[in-house]
Amino acid sequence: MADKKGAGGTAQVVEALVKPVVEGMGLRIWDVRFEKEGPDWFLRIYLDGDGCPLDMDACEAATRAINPVLDEADPISQSYYLEVGSPGLGRRLTREEHFEAKCGEKVRAQLIRADEQGRKQVAGILLGKEGTSVHLALEDGSKVVLDAKQVSAFRLCDDEDLF
Repeated sequence: MADKKGAGGTAQVVEALVKPVVEGMGLRIWDVRFEKEGPDWFLRIYLDGDGCPLDMDACEAATRAINPVLDEADPISQSYYLEVGSPGLGRRLTREEHFEAKCGEKVRAQLIRADEQGRKQVAGILLGKEGTSVHLALEDGSKVVLDAKQVSAFRLCDDEDLF
């Protein structure tokens, strides 16, 4: 069973199983997470659509399409709760394709440790990512390069949340 490989392996197996179903609906997988919260496990599948927000009907339809695939393949031996939804505005950027797709948009980086200026967060316009270097344009017009290994999370943010 996939879950014996760890939560990351389970997420990869599930993503491979449901990706054709999701793409057949005109959607794409943003992220898959298999996470433990208290005594319970949650399989969270975050979906995205090109230029159209995901509403409850789309999430429900995706859940109905995904469930039979997971039931038949049975990739997770333990009980879990399935959640299918949109990553939302504050979505995390975790994959290379996320950084490519969201280049030019507003992001906030939560630093693991304060930087030389004492900041724990840095917000700006995403200019790109090369290897582990993430380039941002700040409000004052300056540019900063962050080492992704020193950042706990990159998230999209709106104008009020930016500066």
